[in-house]
Amino acid sequence: MPTTSTPSATPSATPPTAPVAAGPSSARSARSARPARRADPAASAPLMAVTGTTLVLAAAPARPARAASRPTRAPGPYRRLFALPGTRGFTTGNLIARLPMGMFGISAVMMIAGQRGSYALAGGVVAAGLAATAVVAPWTARLVDRHGQARVAVPATLIAVLGSLSLVACVRTEAPAWTLFASYAATATTPNIGGMSRARWTHLLKGDPAAHHTAMSFEQAADELAFMLGPVVAAFLCTTVFPEAGTLAGAALLLTGMLVFTAHRATEPPAAVPVRGKSPLRALGRLLPLFFVLGTMFGSLEITSVAHLGGHGLGALSGPVIALQAAGSCLAGLLYGTLRPRGLPACLAVLAGAMALPWAAAATGSVPALAAALLTAGMATAPVMVTAMSRIHAVIPSGRLNEGMTLAVTAIFAGIALGSATAGSAIDHLGTTAPYALPAAAALLALPLGSGRLVPVFRTRPVR
Repeated sequence: MPTTSTPSATPSATPPTAPVAAGPSSARSARSARPARRADPAASAPLMAVTGTTLVLAAAPARPARAASRPTRAPGPYRRLFALPGTRGFTTGNLIARLPMGMFGISAVMMIAGQRGSYALAGGVVAAGLAATAVVAPWTARLVDRHGQARVAVPATLIAVLGSLSLVACVRTEAPAWTLFASYAATATTPNIGGMSRARWTHLLKGDPAAHHTAMSFEQAADELAFMLGPVVAAFLCTTVFPEAGTLAGAALLLTGMLVFTAHRATEPPAAVPVRGKSPLRALGRLLPLFFVLGTMFGSLEITSVAHLGGHGLGALSGPVIALQAAGSCLAGLLYGTLRPRGLPACLAVLAGAMALPWAAAATGSVPALAAALLTAGMATAPVMVTAMSRIHAVIPSGRLNEGMTLAVTAIFAGIALGSATAGSAIDHLGTTAPYALPAAAALLALPLGSGRLVPVFRTRPVR
């Protein structure tokens, strides 16, 4: 039976023909018809072909796949954190306003002692200012929560700056001593910039506990950075420029940073309506003893380290060596923000072990060993503070976060005062090595406090 071929739908499917001899002219025309570049085999492959009596669809060879693009690397936790709108702006103001927190105390001491020749007067003025802060700061924080950060923080900062300027004027004009106390007490209205910044992160990161943990770790690192660099900057200004330069620079930085911080209104948490019977003090009653003990640990460790180095004729190294503790805490805080958060008892157990290291290093008399021990102890403090501060966010009444944070900071300052005084007395009677047992004992006491064995912290229910 004869076979017939189906007509091709495309010119490419033509019936076979007899070969024809190619002459010179046809060869030239064939060469001229050739494309300048070799055609892609995949592009010239026929889409249809005749096979016997059937027209079939011929699969074209797949084009060679392009080199696979490198997988995009997921942004780190801090990059994701500061990708949120407005976070870089208020963080810039936060860091500027935070630095003076580590400058004011030492600047006042160096200025008053240098002009009046009395460290007792300088220490008394600073102590009175801290006592005033313990009373005034929680009230300022309550107003911030109730009326908004910008409406309260800016005028409160102006009052504090005027108090610093008044202190400089009174010292320069040799005014009566009581004017120094009154001027420095006015600086107690300084808003808790760390608490306000943490409140903004909490407002922005609702429902994202991992990002909130990273933000709290960053804030702890910022605290340590301020208290590490602040005294260094203050001492440099007071000794190389003029005695009042540290206080004036601190006041300028505080006002500038606060204005930048409050200018970013989009990230500001809304003002809270006060509700009766929901007191932050009640919610934090079981956490405040822990912060007080931690403050005692900080105060006793710093005073003991200064005395120990001074007793060995190395007083000039006290600043850099103690700064290692803050540096360790700062670095550990940033690293902890990238890790999974741990429970407070686990962090306190590590702290209790780390705080025994300075005591052991001081017994050897080796300054490098003491420096390494302080660095390690500082690295152990950051996870404790981050976790404890996060616990405040869990139990504090709604709309009273800044007040609760300020109460915790006040408890830490009270503990620092007690630890400093106790360590000073121990140094006079026992030398400069044995008092290292005080911070070790405080860290050991914090362990049952944080685990709820002495005070049931983890049975505290949020007050909403």
